[in-house]
Amino acid sequence: MGKSKKNQKKKSKATDVLLTLVLILAIGIFCYAAYNLYHIYTEYKKGTDEYNKIQQMAVTEKAPDSVQQQEETPDTLTPPIEVDFAALKGVNEDVVGWIYIEALEGVSYPVVHGTDNEEYLHTTYEGNYNFAGTIFVDYENKGNFSDCNTLVYGHNMKNGSMFGNLKDFVQKEDTYQKSKYFWILTPRNNYRYEIISAYTTSVSSDTYTLFKGPGEEFRQYLNKIVSYSEIATTPGELTLQDRIVTLSTCTGNEATRFVVQGKLVDALPASQG
Repeated sequence: MGKSKKNQKKKSKATDVLLTLVLILAIGIFCYAAYNLYHIYTEYKKGTDEYNKIQQMAVTEKAPDSVQQQEETPDTLTPPIEVDFAALKGVNEDVVGWIYIEALEGVSYPVVHGTDNEEYLHTTYEGNYNFAGTIFVDYENKGNFSDCNTLVYGHNMKNGSMFGNLKDFVQKEDTYQKSKYFWILTPRNNYRYEIISAYTTSVSSDTYTLFKGPGEEFRQYLNKIVSYSEIATTPGELTLQDRIVTLSTCTGNEATRFVVQGKLVDALPASQG
């Protein structure tokens, strides 16, 4: 009887020790997860705060009544924002434009052109390390949006910043109906693009083809990208004179990317906008 009680006490102590270790391990995992979440939150906040500050410094929103006026009289078309590129260049000389997507609230960011496609992946416009990085043009493009296909990359941020809401064009039915246009403003010209395609594609797909100039290959490309679209668009007749901008972001799957492609429909001197 005595031995039995002793054995039970030993087992009880062993169980208590095991439970204590499990509890300590669980607390450690919880603390580690909480730290990671806090770190992610602070990184997101730093990135958002920086770009909000840049917008306040360089961007002026147009009055809503002026947007209504341009709908009634398209010949007086102007961008919905004005951008101070002198102020932007004072912060970063690599700036080549500013992107504004009409249907997506908050997609209003500077666009840079670096010497490679790594520099701005996790470097902000002000040169700080951050998950958000900076929206940038492929280094193999000219950087002035004159190529047949200009590739523009931005991160799919979980808080919806950068290109985080780009997928809304496919996932939310009314997004394309709100507006099928996006703008890229530059120091010399303000470009308006009409969205002609939105879809998920592989990282190695022909979507990312760059062209030396318009030709039969580019003509075939135009037909293909419209056929890839997961939403119904109204691209009209596409010609060799068209200029395409491909907005690209990650999907959470390393093998795929989500893209929205637009064709240039208006080019206005910057002095008008």
